[in-house]
Amino acid sequence: MAGSSDLAFDPWDPAFVADPYPAYAELRARGRVIRYERTDQWLVPQHADVAALLRDRRLGRTYQHRFSHEEFGRTAPPPEHEPFHTLNDHGMLDLEPPDHTRIRRLVSKAFTPRTVERLKPYVDGLAGDLVAALVRDGGGDLLTDVAEPLPVAVIAEMLGIPEEDRAQLRPWSADICGMYELNPSEETAARAVRASVEFSDCLRELIAARRKEPGEDLISGLIAAHDEDDRLTEQEMISTAVLLLNAGHEATVNATVNGWWALFRNPAQLAALRADHGLVPAAIEELMRYDTPLQLFERWVLDDIEIGGTTVPRGSEIAMLFGSANHDPAVFADPGRLDLTREDNPHISFSAGIHYCIGAPLARIELAASMTALLKQAPTLALAAEPVRKPNFVIRGLEGLRVEVR
Repeated sequence: MAGSSDLAFDPWDPAFVADPYPAYAELRARGRVIRYERTDQWLVPQHADVAALLRDRRLGRTYQHRFSHEEFGRTAPPPEHEPFHTLNDHGMLDLEPPDHTRIRRLVSKAFTPRTVERLKPYVDGLAGDLVAALVRDGGGDLLTDVAEPLPVAVIAEMLGIPEEDRAQLRPWSADICGMYELNPSEETAARAVRASVEFSDCLRELIAARRKEPGEDLISGLIAAHDEDDRLTEQEMISTAVLLLNAGHEATVNATVNGWWALFRNPAQLAALRADHGLVPAAIEELMRYDTPLQLFERWVLDDIEIGGTTVPRGSEIAMLFGSANHDPAVFADPGRLDLTREDNPHISFSAGIHYCIGAPLARIELAASMTALLKQAPTLALAAEPVRKPNFVIRGLEGLRVEVR
């Protein structure tokens, strides 16, 4: 174990956020677990440990199924943050068995592979239309013109959210996701609380309408989903819908712009992709590995655990560094090189274990749709301006990506 006083790891440093991978190499060289005082966490940088810990039942996304805040040595969240935590804490991502098992089973009855596959023509058509508009304009911001509207429209269509409410989805999601950054400010928390209330009210009205008049949408499916006498509560349906939007589109948006920014910086790989569109599926996996949208995933230590000879005590918080794990040379040959033909690519960008991303198949369909449309309709797509990184580290992306069609 090593301390953090002299680490290059600094999630608040714009230079680190722009390129955290050298600091990750330093962390991996330091050892398997590193105490980081600034966030009161234990950093885990190596792929083998991250992959194993994601499946380890001694860790949990929550501890409240076993301990009170006091018993766990933690302070309860401020009462004014309650709307955010009510929304967040009833979603699958922040629950452990048996509640996680029950909710995931019921959600899976509505969110089936057939449901996702049925969306493919809609996704492909929408991606084509968005790219066509970008081409007509001679270029634009790939983030706001293609990357953002595609997954937001898809999940809104899937959930059955009315057109008049869809403009608010992205701002609500961005405000809620601000709470997942390290040490969020009170201003960030206030925005997240407001968005949680407004989004929940919107979904509550929609659920009431679908109870009276069910449709083919996912909200109707969640209402109908049951197992013997077990059904989702209204709060569980609301939290599930918000989770699907937040997790689904935040990852897809950032994977799209991070991926194209990486391609522009690696022109030989971009040329190979343009020459062979059959590389698209492998390219998506490699781009997700190469510049991971979700850099850090937190878990609570429910029982003492030993990592590399260091005992991490119950009540601690572990920060698993997905970006570092995806660049671990023990698993990936020449990890700093973008290789769209990489065959052995066990990246963990969609997590693993019981919290493996339920929306991963939909994300892959969306990423393939936008990439294929851009390759076909905009074969001369080029970078128009150097992008600026968002200050966020945990959910890492760009402020925008200006492109031109030459």
